[in-house]
Amino acid sequence: MEYQPLDLITVDEISAVGVPSDDAERLCSELAAIVAEHGSSGPETWKSISRRLLSPDQPFAVHQMMYYGCYKGYYSDTPPAWIPDRETAVLTNIGKLLESRGKELLGLRYKDPISSFSDFQEFSTLNPEAYWKMVLEEMRISFFVQPSCILQENPSFPGGQWFPGAFLNSAWNCLNLNDKKSLEDVAVIWRDEGYDLLPVHRMTLNELRAEVCLVANAIETLGLSKGSAIAIDMPMTVNAVIIYLAIVLAGFVVVSIADSFAPLEISTRLTISSAKAIFTQDFIPRSDKKLPLYSRVIDANAPLAIVIPASGSTFSCELRTGDISWLDFLGRVACSKPNEYDAEKQPVDAFTNILFSSGTTGEPKAIPWTHATPIKAAADAWCHMDVQKGDVVAWPTNLGWMMGPWLVYATLLNGASMALYNGSPLGSGFAKFVQDAKVTMLGVVPSIVRAWKNANCTAGFDWSNIRCFSSTGEASSVNEYLWLMGRAHYKPVIEYCGGTEIGGGFVTGSLQQPQAVSAFSTPAMGCNLLILDSDGNPLPRNTPGIGELALDPTMFGSSTTLLNADHYDVYFKGMPTWNGKVLRRHGDEFEYTAGGYYKAHGRADDTMNLGGIKISSIEIERVCNGVDESILETAAFGLPPSGGGPEQLVIAVVFKDQTLSSQINMDQLKQAFNSALQKKLNPLFKVSSVMAVPSLPRTASNKVMRRVLRQQSSQLGKLSKF
Repeated sequence: MEYQPLDLITVDEISAVGVPSDDAERLCSELAAIVAEHGSSGPETWKSISRRLLSPDQPFAVHQMMYYGCYKGYYSDTPPAWIPDRETAVLTNIGKLLESRGKELLGLRYKDPISSFSDFQEFSTLNPEAYWKMVLEEMRISFFVQPSCILQENPSFPGGQWFPGAFLNSAWNCLNLNDKKSLEDVAVIWRDEGYDLLPVHRMTLNELRAEVCLVANAIETLGLSKGSAIAIDMPMTVNAVIIYLAIVLAGFVVVSIADSFAPLEISTRLTISSAKAIFTQDFIPRSDKKLPLYSRVIDANAPLAIVIPASGSTFSCELRTGDISWLDFLGRVACSKPNEYDAEKQPVDAFTNILFSSGTTGEPKAIPWTHATPIKAAADAWCHMDVQKGDVVAWPTNLGWMMGPWLVYATLLNGASMALYNGSPLGSGFAKFVQDAKVTMLGVVPSIVRAWKNANCTAGFDWSNIRCFSSTGEASSVNEYLWLMGRAHYKPVIEYCGGTEIGGGFVTGSLQQPQAVSAFSTPAMGCNLLILDSDGNPLPRNTPGIGELALDPTMFGSSTTLLNADHYDVYFKGMPTWNGKVLRRHGDEFEYTAGGYYKAHGRADDTMNLGGIKISSIEIERVCNGVDESILETAAFGLPPSGGGPEQLVIAVVFKDQTLSSQINMDQLKQAFNSALQKKLNPLFKVSSVMAVPSLPRTASNKVMRRVLRQQSSQLGKLSKF
């Protein structure tokens, strides 16, 4: 649609998109006043429009008319959709720190938290010891044994060794009291789907501590050796959070398994981690459905299972011989003080959590988190999303993905409350929960936002308590995120990109900087980003360009080992050297724009991101190749839609008999691919398109060039869709 400049917008044009005539006249009059004050284009004009003119109850077409009209002919393709002001910037965590110590840290360069933020980010990379020492103090991180230093060189760690000699327990830090946390603080707020008219449940830190200690004592009765792996395959309920913290508090290791996984994927993760037990539910309640969970755990040949009934105390199925019901499990505790527990004092590099991220080998990479990793996760939230004491943070996720543990640590280590909705986040029930829980920071993934926008399920709910959104997992769409910001009177979206192996983000946004829709404004604190040219050389700093992203290895919280692969080979082998250090591979293709923002362009290798789930092409192709005997081979690749948004899964098919390929029912083949992928890999996967090709493009070493297929599909502008 072609949008008019602001000074040419008429009452009739506003009325034409669904605004009553009286309101249209008022909007047009107020718009004229804003244009007279700030001009017809630019950030200050948009700042005034978004704060004075627009509201959630207006048709979204009005928001689009104003936004695109304001930036029509703007010099940059990343115009700011939110602009900070000094009054609120000084009240943020970073603002308070810089106002008190800015001149000490930055000298005469320091002016204010907004204009000096980039200097402070640079300071964090040039002075990692000083920066992380401040973060530990600000977040009140406690050690049982203090580290000998913050960072020391070590040939076994390309980026150096963090906190050598330290002993701590990250779960204990979540539950421990300090001047930012009291026993009466609300730690968890939750609601079950179907009970949307009832008040939300609240659990204080004191109550959470008692429940975690009870479960930790019960785990001790299993007789497992310290350091044993214990899996969790559950929705992210308050019980799941309690179990997670109890496992870590007691010195065991959580194995994260997403509750959507098929038995084969569950089995793979249990085998790789050598899990000795698993916590699960009998089923997952969703609307009027009961999605099986315990039965999938059984089909995965899981070890000892502790099973929680989803509905009260009654099970929907009979337990397997040897498995334990939740109530019986808790009843095993016989100590005199069941609600107390002495946290296990562990080295900083002891494992706390094994998470999984797909590589290109067909087997998911097993990535251990240590007791240091939660500090990175919570520090990102402290700095970039400004999570503070008293905040309420919601992020629809699962402990099977890194954002589940991230949410636990981002809230509890910062003295905030986590808000959990036990149900589908796609409908009005979740939207009402955000209102009733008074959520202040709402995390999203683009597919959820798309569902909200298409169904308009947030209409009528008050999201005015939200101070900011954050988004991760997929590429976002400008229109969908402009709509999202409008639901909360144009609060910013902090785009957040990182990885399981990083424990958080490497590029993100900040409340000290103007935020553009679907773009990142800054490297994360403590992170140096480099974009490699076609020869593998880093582009000069702050130079516009596009290429594969590489990371400075001196990055606190990032992984140092893998359970089932050579960590150095995966992340460092073959990478260029920069400032005397071998760069760390990430694999995403990134752009640094002329406007000073970063944009993500998907994976540079053969790993896709489908609905926030990273999956290798090889895993998908292994399933698709066996779907029909007429198939010779397949190639799976992700293709971003032209309007932006998450990758769509495309399958290129080579048939054994090319002469018969035109007779194949492609619609049935697509359905067969979907059925097989959802059964064997993940029920959330969906093939968008199938295309028949005579052969797959290959390199001289016979490697499939999926990038060529992706480029061919993009250039054609359309696919053979069935």
